[in-house]
Amino acid sequence: MNWQERLITIYLYVCKHYQQNLWTHSQRMSHYADLSFSDEEVITLFLFGVMDKHREIKSIDEYADRHLRDGFPRLPSYVAYVQRLNQVADVFAPLLALIQQEQETRDPGQFWLSDSFPVAKAPSKAIGLRRV
Repeated sequence: MNWQERLITIYLYVCKHYQQNLWTHSQRMSHYADLSFSDEEVITLFLFGVMDKHREIKSIDEYADRHLRDGFPRLPSYVAYVQRLNQVADVFAPLLALIQQEQETRDPGQFWLSDSFPVAKAPSKAIGLRRV
């Protein structure tokens, strides 16, 4: 499967599950939010970036801006993308649970390990200031 087919497959998978039940986990604080770039696209780009071995959001955004602009013409700025990603962050745990359930039915008895909690490190300046 080439990268374009993989991207489309991820997008269709995310759309299917997001519209069924994952939308309930995303945060919506305003009726006037700019949704020209959908939550499904935000999630798809993040998953595609991680699968393509990009481990930082900045790296995913730069890759998408350079190489995926044709498929995502309304890709927001980095700051807007991070804000949108934060709004849908609670979707990833149930999405991984769905993926694990589907994999278990395909390959019963197989052990799967996944981590849906990215760890944020404190800046080096704050390390010496904290006391336990």
